[in-house]
Amino acid sequence: MELSTGVREKHLIQNRVMVAAIGGACLLILLVIRLIWLQLIETERFQTASEANRLQTLPVSPARGLIVDRNGLILAENRPNLQLLLVPEEVDDIDLMVSEVRSRIEFTDGDAERFAKNLKSRRRPRDPVVVKDDLSETEAALIAVDLFQFPGLQIEARPTRFYPYGGLTAHSLGYVGRLSLNELQAIEESRYAGTETIGKSGVEKAYEDALLGQVGVERVETSARGQIMRSVDRDDPVPGADIPLHLDIGLTAKLYEALGDRRGAIVAMDPKTGGVLGLASAPTYDANAFIGGISQAEYAALQVNQDTPLFNRALRGQYPPGSTIKPMLGLVGLHYGAVTWEKEISDRGFFQLSGDDHKYRDWKKWGHGRVNIEKAVIESCDTYFYEMAVRLGIDQMSEGMQWFGFGRRQGRDIQGDLPGILPSREWKRQARNQSWYLGETVISGIGQGFWVTTPLQLAAATTAMARRGNFIEPHFSVLEDVDAGAPVPLGDSMDWERMIDAMEDVLHGERGTARGAARGLNYRIAGKTGTVQVVGIAQEEEYKAEEIEERLRDHALFVGFAPADSPSIVLALVIENGGSGGTTAAPVARQIFDYWVLERNEGERAPDTAYVSTMNQQVLRYVNADSN
Repeated sequence: MELSTGVREKHLIQNRVMVAAIGGACLLILLVIRLIWLQLIETERFQTASEANRLQTLPVSPARGLIVDRNGLILAENRPNLQLLLVPEEVDDIDLMVSEVRSRIEFTDGDAERFAKNLKSRRRPRDPVVVKDDLSETEAALIAVDLFQFPGLQIEARPTRFYPYGGLTAHSLGYVGRLSLNELQAIEESRYAGTETIGKSGVEKAYEDALLGQVGVERVETSARGQIMRSVDRDDPVPGADIPLHLDIGLTAKLYEALGDRRGAIVAMDPKTGGVLGLASAPTYDANAFIGGISQAEYAALQVNQDTPLFNRALRGQYPPGSTIKPMLGLVGLHYGAVTWEKEISDRGFFQLSGDDHKYRDWKKWGHGRVNIEKAVIESCDTYFYEMAVRLGIDQMSEGMQWFGFGRRQGRDIQGDLPGILPSREWKRQARNQSWYLGETVISGIGQGFWVTTPLQLAAATTAMARRGNFIEPHFSVLEDVDAGAPVPLGDSMDWERMIDAMEDVLHGERGTARGAARGLNYRIAGKTGTVQVVGIAQEEEYKAEEIEERLRDHALFVGFAPADSPSIVLALVIENGGSGGTTAAPVARQIFDYWVLERNEGERAPDTAYVSTMNQQVLRYVNADSN
């Protein structure tokens, strides 16, 4: 029994060994087959994957195009900017890394906020994130000396947008800023592979495609941890195109200087081309603060400031045009036969509708006596235009004033302007679902009531006057100088010249509303003043500016061009709560006309650097101001 059991166990062991040997042989055969497959059949695929793991393709951002003024002075450039960058995938503890940075260089709460925002908005893995922008040479040295201790940190000089004239160009050029999530969904991402910024407003936004350029490509060899070892080859990027503007930075500085500390806006245009020579919206802000991402605290300070420095009054400020539209409206009245050059009225200081005891008062309490259309423009007689408006009717008034560009957005390359309101029956029905009343026609005759316009619209309409009946769209860039304008089908050449003569007498006539601003002039200005109410005054009350809160006082307006016989500049300006157009706005316009016609020296085209520095210091007060 024992011998029999040993034989069986021996056979069992032999069988098991045989099965194991066969199994091992099969596994060996499978392994050999797999090795042959990998080495001979899949060689190319794995070689490519290995090469891809070793080589990476990186985007190379193009230099953004420059923006230059009419004299070739650079208004927007790219300057080297030392940035401290971090690749999050190479860092074990980001908070510890930031703490180490903070211990070596100045790193404010605003810097920390911007870094957190940049980290959150990162688009692709292994993209470096800006930890701190605009490092000084000392800060860069303090970090560089210990850089070997901090894997993932790097210092790199990157070109960054810079506006050398700060607040002087903020409301015309706009600014570039970091791409938002909404913008990322709308753009062609491959075009922005090498950049984190995009034009947000103004000229920067209007010409984004041209300014951006074409992204380049660099192939680099990397280590197992993804660190760049060497560059293999490179396709250089194509820089963006430069954009030349009609803007004159010296004139722009003069606009802000003339406004001083007052709130308001000025637009200056070239009547020959329709180009915007200067644009000011006061107060202003420094667009450079937005390029790397402004902190919440700084942005909040700008937002809550009651003077609204971020608000572009020149393009988005909507003001009643007041008496500034009387020359245009007079031409409309002549065209439709509501008045003639000879027709006179007797002005007793007020106008009444038939069967209505309400008095629509003239600014001159005792009236202007016998008034024709020329005298009505020169002395700004409200009563004459009340009566003319009733004869004309709101439908013809609205139709005629559309030819001057009112009630619609302006310009081919102007971003963000508002259309204003040119009142009409149709507008009121659509906007308010109400009928039109005759009394609303009366008040529209002096550019008030529902009627609101922007300084840009006023400049465009006045340019049509300066061009003797040819409307041209305002624009910033000389690249848009392709439009010869469109005729304004009102009257004949004699009508336009007579109306311009009346506008000259506003400043040079014995009874002109702006005669004080023209004293001592050796050239002629054609213009029109305007004074518009901010709050209503009761029927029998007298307006006393000194008894009214400053922000509730009348706005002062002026439009005009010079020299009157051969204009080289058109102005439209609004001074908020400035009072009388004749005593406040017209003298400001005189300063600007004098600079352009008499004082401007072609050898001194840039504004004084001390003035630019002072302007930027003034801008800072809006960021640092107490929110109260």
